[in-house]
Amino acid sequence: MILHLLVVGQPTRGVDIGAIEFIHRQIIAMRDAGKAVLLVSVELDEILSLSDRILVMFDGQIMGEILAKDADEREIGLLMAGVRKEAA
Repeated sequence: MILHLLVVGQPTRGVDIGAIEFIHRQIIAMRDAGKAVLLVSVELDEILSLSDRILVMFDGQIMGEILAKDADEREIGLLMAGVRKEAA
């Protein structure tokens, strides 16, 4: 079995709006073609628009996992600050 994985880190950092749209379309096309995509980004809008699942890390630890369709900016922000959902 061949696994196709695209690892993308900060894909739109420092590029103009047109390039951002092109890059996002390419990432979506890869996903739609059945490729696994690991997106690492600090751009919350980018994460929310491109992700199926969101894992939030703080201080080297995974703080939580959220389905993108259920994602809430406040909840993600708390996880980014090291506050787990149970403690919020």
